Amino acid sequence: MGAVLGLLVGAGLVLIMLALTDRSDIRVARSREVGALTRLVERSGIPRLTPANLLGACAAASALVGAATLIVTAVPMVALMAAAAAGYLPFLVIKRRVSARAKALRVSWPDAVDALVSAVRAGMSLPEALADLARRGPEPLRPAFAVFAAEHRATGSFASALDTLQDYLADPVADRVIASLRIAREVGGTDLGTVLRTLSTLLREDARTRGDIEARQSWTVSAARMAVAAPWITLAMLCTRPEAVAAYNSWSGALVIALAGVLSIAAYRVMVAIGRLPIEPRMIT
Repeated sequence: MGAVLGLLVGAGLVLIMLALTDRSDIRVARSREVGALTRLVERSGIPRLTPANLLGACAAASALVGAATLIVTAVPMVALMAAAAAGYLPFLVIKRRVSARAKALRVSWPDAVDALVSAVRAGMSLPEALADLARRGPEPLRPAFAVFAAEHRATGSFASALDTLQDYLADPVADRVIASLRIAREVGGTDLGTVLRTLSTLLREDARTRGDIEARQSWTVSAARMAVAAPWITLAMLCTRPEAVAAYNSWSGALVIALAGVLSIAAYRVMVAIGRLPIEPRMIT
């Protein structure tokens, strides 16, 4: 009776808070979440991937893993935790893809700018030099510059082709490079080579510094993952014993598992936040 009364009081408080909350604030919060998910999908570079597809993959992974865990362990709370972890797995895969892609692009940009300097010195115009990177540029950037070349041939507009390149890459470093290319295009003349050489030096120093910091802080993320995974692996092994299954199927056992899940998530988030580098904001024009 006390539990039912507590649930009713809690539901009433939630309804009161919803009534007092401005609906516009709720819509803004939802739009921010959707915008963040869209930016994550765009930065992954995976063709035909949409936020809806990603959410569908999360739901499917959660359902399959949750059902399989329930069949194996016969502990509903353990199955619920496994389903939650599996539902987050596609997001983790996409985030790792975004990180790997950003690193590959960041390392490739100095070589691409050096190739631009050589092409400009050889007498090519800046649009021709950029289009030539689709064949002779760094491998991770060739598809993007092929898109640039196609757009420039179709429209004849250098600014429109740069916009298409920026949307295709969806990367903060690419935003800086493209902004510098716009300025270099406007400056032109003898200053074009100087601008590009300065840009190449800055990009190479930034990539080297960030790479060193990421290498030194990678142990923090690895330690966080090991610390979170170890007790749950132990729990999975314990659930193979009938007496452990009987203990965790009780209300007290379920409460212990739920509290352990909350503490594991909180500890993991704190450790990852300690070892995370600040995310460079995009320069969207």
